[in-house]
Amino acid sequence: MSLGKLVSLIGGLWTAALTAALLLTEQAGLGNILPTGSVATTFIVICGGAIATLLAYLLIGAMIDHDLSRLRRLIESHRTGEPVGGVPSSFYLRGLGQSIEQVLNSQQQRIESLTGQRRELEIQTRISEAERQHAEAIFQSISDAVLVTDAFNEVALANEAASQVLQFDLEEARHQPVERLLRDPALVKLIRDTRESSNPNNRRHVEHPINTDSRQQVFDVTLACVTNPQSEVAGVVTILHDITREKQVSQMKSSFVSSVSHELRTPLSSIKAYVEMLVDGEAPDEPTRQEFYSIIQSEANRLSRLIDNILNISRIESGIVKVQREETSLPSVIRDVIDVMAPQARAKQIELSYTETPLFYHVYADRDMIYQATLNLVSNAIKYTPSGGRVCVEAVVDDHRHTVTVSVSDTGVGIPPEALPHLFEKFYRVSEHKKIAKGTGLGLNLVKHIVETVHGGEVSVTSEEGRGSTFRFSLPLSHETP
Repeated sequence: MSLGKLVSLIGGLWTAALTAALLLTEQAGLGNILPTGSVATTFIVICGGAIATLLAYLLIGAMIDHDLSRLRRLIESHRTGEPVGGVPSSFYLRGLGQSIEQVLNSQQQRIESLTGQRRELEIQTRISEAERQHAEAIFQSISDAVLVTDAFNEVALANEAASQVLQFDLEEARHQPVERLLRDPALVKLIRDTRESSNPNNRRHVEHPINTDSRQQVFDVTLACVTNPQSEVAGVVTILHDITREKQVSQMKSSFVSSVSHELRTPLSSIKAYVEMLVDGEAPDEPTRQEFYSIIQSEANRLSRLIDNILNISRIESGIVKVQREETSLPSVIRDVIDVMAPQARAKQIELSYTETPLFYHVYADRDMIYQATLNLVSNAIKYTPSGGRVCVEAVVDDHRHTVTVSVSDTGVGIPPEALPHLFEKFYRVSEHKKIAKGTGLGLNLVKHIVETVHGGEVSVTSEEGRGSTFRFSLPLSHETP
């Protein structure tokens, strides 16, 4: 409401109040009682003014309350975002309302700007957290042990592989000094020396053994300096790559070459010696020459078997062996082996028998390989059984496990308990047995590869020294078996 309108309203109220006072005076019969002239007029004016002032006060108070309510609603609308009417219309509150509205609008714009920035920061935070989790997942998935230390030789980062190899708690490792965390003083010294070198390009490779879980592992340790933006050394990254298997394979290769050389040298030396005697004419008669020929043939056959065994084991281990799987009757394989080995058993007066199961069954296997494995076991049993002993071959079907187990038992010299764990290793031979019979130490290893590696079966042995041995191998039954 404008100032002019307010003055007109108050004037109208004053006139109405004066007229009302005069009418009340006349009706009450006070006209003759009240003083006349200027005194009466003054009295009437005062009464009218008082009434008008009272009415104006009440009206202005109501208007102020109304405008204050609008101001409150205006402020509340900026807080809640709900639309509301404009600023108060009264002249005495319009300026205040406009100022408040400007401040509120400015604050609202600032709030909207801050809200947008907050949302953008939340998005960036989520992206950063996702990237951090992704980097953490990659870091933890590294199979090599990785340990990162800072400029104070305290652990900054470590993965699960490092905690397992170096045997510390991953949750408690952060900011722990490596001297307190690691149990290997040599590795701690390597990390400290790398950091103290102050050479940002310093990178070291060390082959280092570590004892873990009651066994020793060999690691290729790589240490590299971490630099800060000022190109100063700020820490060290230590990576431990397990090369235990590679070392074992290298040692096995060296041992294999040495053993093969030894095994090849023996028959070749015999062949060379007897050939030289024949050339030099040291066998003047036919019986002596036939004896030399027989020895040369025997050593040549031994050399051929050795080479065949080496090649077969090598093919199986490398996975390039060609396996001709087919439905095979295991009883017929065993009978063929018995027929082949019967002359050797008779020559030593050994009783060779086969206990055949009444059940009809097949195995899905390479017949030639199973024949070779069975032949090796029966041949060894005859070889290490004294004259007059017994060798028994038996096949038993296990319906519960759906397997068939072939057992080759003998009454031979037996195997010492300490030799049993090594019996199927390449070129391993029981020292006491070397005087009893010749061998290459590859036959049982080949049996193990044929049964377990190629056919997924199991090989085992039980023995009592001086009373004989029993070798067993199990194969899965064919699905075609009734």
